Amino acid sequence: MGETVRVRPLADGDWDAVVALESDAYTGLGLSEGRAALQSRAAASPETCFVVDVGSRPAGYALALPYPFRRYPDLARAEDTATASGPGNLHLHDIVVTPGLRRRGLARALLRHLAGTARARGDERISLVAVGGTAPFWSARGFTPHPGVVPAGAYGTDAVYMSRPVPSLAPVPSLREVS
Repeated sequence: MGETVRVRPLADGDWDAVVALESDAYTGLGLSEGRAALQSRAAASPETCFVVDVGSRPAGYALALPYPFRRYPDLARAEDTATASGPGNLHLHDIVVTPGLRRRGLARALLRHLAGTARARGDERISLVAVGGTAPFWSARGFTPHPGVVPAGAYGTDAVYMSRPVPSLAPVPSLREVS
């Protein structure tokens, strides 16, 4: 890759790139939310939303927000900042890397940064909803499925709510690139 890779907080000027990445990743699954919903999620917890830059351009992003364990954002509505909870569980809502830069460690960098943020906040768990048949991928990275939490159709077919403990300060096992 050769260019500098940097994870940083999501900024106002990143939204065109984030919306394009999200649309590319989720439209085919029928799960694309659009700019307003994405911005509402980031506004609920700006300190837990990040962009990964390669050189001077955004190459991926992660949107996470505090949510009670076994709960998750409703894709049919914008986020209400009152929904977010305090430390305990940090829900990884989206993690996307531009297709041409996948499998180069960018998602791993975002996940490491997110885990450090969760640890600093005092969170005990990181949760997510695995979509598009990705539950085996997340299981291999230490996430445990919690069947029956996500109703059929809420996040497409094969959606599974999963979680894992926030890693300690010890080295985190390798997390492979997210497709």
